[in-house]
Amino acid sequence: MGKIIKIAAVGVAHDYRSGLIPLLIKTAGYSIEWTAKAKCDLLILGPFTARQGKRYRWLPKPVRPTIGAIVNYFEKKRQRPLTLFHTAENIRHDEIAADFSISFDLGVNDKRHLRFPYWMEFIDWSNEGVTGNANPRFGKLLSIPRLMSPLGRDFLNKPRKAALFCSHLREPRKLLYERMSRMMEVQGFGPYFDSSISTHHSTEYKKIDVLQDFAFNLCPENGLYPGYCTEKIPEAFAADCLPITWVDSNVVIDFNPESFINMQQFAWQDFEPVLDLVNDENRLEKFACEPLMRREPTLAEVRAFLAEILAQATS
Repeated sequence: MGKIIKIAAVGVAHDYRSGLIPLLIKTAGYSIEWTAKAKCDLLILGPFTARQGKRYRWLPKPVRPTIGAIVNYFEKKRQRPLTLFHTAENIRHDEIAADFSISFDLGVNDKRHLRFPYWMEFIDWSNEGVTGNANPRFGKLLSIPRLMSPLGRDFLNKPRKAALFCSHLREPRKLLYERMSRMMEVQGFGPYFDSSISTHHSTEYKKIDVLQDFAFNLCPENGLYPGYCTEKIPEAFAADCLPITWVDSNVVIDFNPESFINMQQFAWQDFEPVLDLVNDENRLEKFACEPLMRREPTLAEVRAFLAEILAQATS
């Protein structure tokens, strides 16, 4: 048995404990004991953590400083766990105060922050000796050799229509769905299109199976922010579909921009160039020759980051 670390998690997704970060903690030689906040060595704060309002606002203003000083004194005497804010949502790295943070954000000059995009959760890391993570909604883990290979011509032989998986159709999805529907048939899947589905975790189908009948996957991100890029693009590519997305231009840090269509750059033209792209056989042939990734991803940086956190939390 490895060294024991007591961890509490607040405001995280329901399946967080089976995710990649806890798995990497275990492969670093630690045995995790999930416990309450009051007993933990490391407190992981997720994006759904309740924001704390102003303390003592219920007290008269003149006495607030005194009460605050007394409470702070006793809090300092009590050993406080190390805190880590980890978000897989489009939320800034400093949205919730913590000792360390993991997010999508680019351009953060802080050694206490790590950019770890959500798509990395669903990679097959067996080449680095890491097994046990899963990608249940898609149907399989994402193969690095596949993502580093050209898309291939298989998508050209599929029906020239697009699939859209979503639980809501808020902007920008609504606009993109409407514009794409003018260009080709767009078939929707998920809770928004099927009221019998309670959540996207409860669907009976796998995305990889559904996408076999589509040349394109309309897979926009929920919003734009430098570094924000989820699993949507690589899943479409892994299913032999041409991804048609809406993503910040800094996506180039992760993926080859020549391997998918980014509708974001055509918004000022009411997306008309997209119609030309999806009907241009020569251009589609070029997409077939492009890999999604030009550099092999690695877990080295996140391993080093977690090693520092774990050392401090258990010292």
